[in-house]
Amino acid sequence: MIHSLSGGIVSEDKRADFVKVEIEGEGSFWYVSKIADLKEGDFVVVPFGRNAREVKAKVLRIDKNVSYQISPIPFKHAKTILRKI
Repeated sequence: MIHSLSGGIVSEDKRADFVKVEIEGEGSFWYVSKIADLKEGDFVVVPFGRNAREVKAKVLRIDKNVSYQISPIPFKHAKTILRKI
C-alpha cells in the first residue's frame, strides 16, 4: 500500500485486461477478461443486463494490463467475460 503526499492512502495497483465488445442490437460495452488468447474479432459470451443473461458479443478492442486509475469503467462495476466461443 502506498501513502500519498496529502496523507491519504493510494489504492493498490490493481490491473486487468479490459475488452470492448459489441452486443448486437444493444451497443458496445467494456468487460474484464482473463482469457489469454483473446483477439479482436473473436466472439465471446458475456453476462448482460440486470439479470446477467448470457449473450454473444464480438470483441472490438483489447486494452491489456490496464491499471485501476485509468480503467475505461470503474473496476467495481466491471463484469467478466464468461468464455470464448
